[in-house]
Amino acid sequence: MTDRKNSYETGRLNLPFVGICTFGKNPYQPDWDAIEADVAILGAPFDFGTQWRAGARFGPRAIREASTLFSFGHGGAYDHEDDVTYLPADKVRIVDIGDADIVHTDTTQSHAAIEAGVRAILKAGALPVVLGGDHSVNIPCINAFSDDCAEKGPIHLVQIDAHLDFVDERHGVRYGHGNPMRRAAEKPYVSGLSQFGIRNVSSTAKEGYDDARAMGSDILSVRQIRKLGVEAVLERVPAGQRYYVTIDIDGFDPSIAPGTGTPSHGGFIYYEVLELLAGLAKRGTIVGVDLVEVAPDYDHTGSTAILAAQILMNLIGRIMHAREG
Repeated sequence: MTDRKNSYETGRLNLPFVGICTFGKNPYQPDWDAIEADVAILGAPFDFGTQWRAGARFGPRAIREASTLFSFGHGGAYDHEDDVTYLPADKVRIVDIGDADIVHTDTTQSHAAIEAGVRAILKAGALPVVLGGDHSVNIPCINAFSDDCAEKGPIHLVQIDAHLDFVDERHGVRYGHGNPMRRAAEKPYVSGLSQFGIRNVSSTAKEGYDDARAMGSDILSVRQIRKLGVEAVLERVPAGQRYYVTIDIDGFDPSIAPGTGTPSHGGFIYYEVLELLAGLAKRGTIVGVDLVEVAPDYDHTGSTAILAAQILMNLIGRIMHAREG
């Protein structure tokens, strides 16, 4: 595959609709023992944890395809409002390592494969960015940080979501898409949770909210965040910490993100989330990201996948720029 980073210099136009659909048309690295990058993209096309509409297994493909829209090969992405060129090709190396292998109907094996992918990225010293899949894929992602946190310290989890996802167990299910934040809070290396966007009728009962707060969660709805303002919300996140960011696409309003299994009206708009994440990148160090629950078959316009790709590209850019600064 032609290296997108060299397309501008070599004179090949290499428009977004040309070539192989890796994330942002960045190089593909199938060998997980040979990752040499600052950022590594991993697909986690698993959706056996869903309780209603399935289809998020097709999320990674849709996000990768949508991401080509932002890959014109200019050697970076210039933002005139910030007067910053994000993701300069000569400073930020991004690779796509493909998908974790999924064994149909087997959550244990599938989650283990996702965990192995994240561990490989961390071992290489790169930032893991995981494309889901339903929100249960966050469970193996957080599991993968056990050794990293033992060496470098705990992580604070920041969640953008419509739902609390703090169910302990329901009919014996502990690893579905309603459980990941509970599983994360149980980890000794997760220092706390900031759960933003939680609203309306929830999949978690009142007891789950009580447990979440008792286990160190700060829970804010979209309306509460709008009343407080972005700066005040960021002040509630412990400063100078290592952050893991998990973004459920249903945290956004379904008017702009209908392609998801459990849409919930009253959600965020694009800039609300981007400004929160941009501020977070400056407040501490973001060490891992996942974006989940894109189910493209429910959105024939493709706008949900484009939103997912756009927020990830902008978030990665701000993480790398903050580290450089």
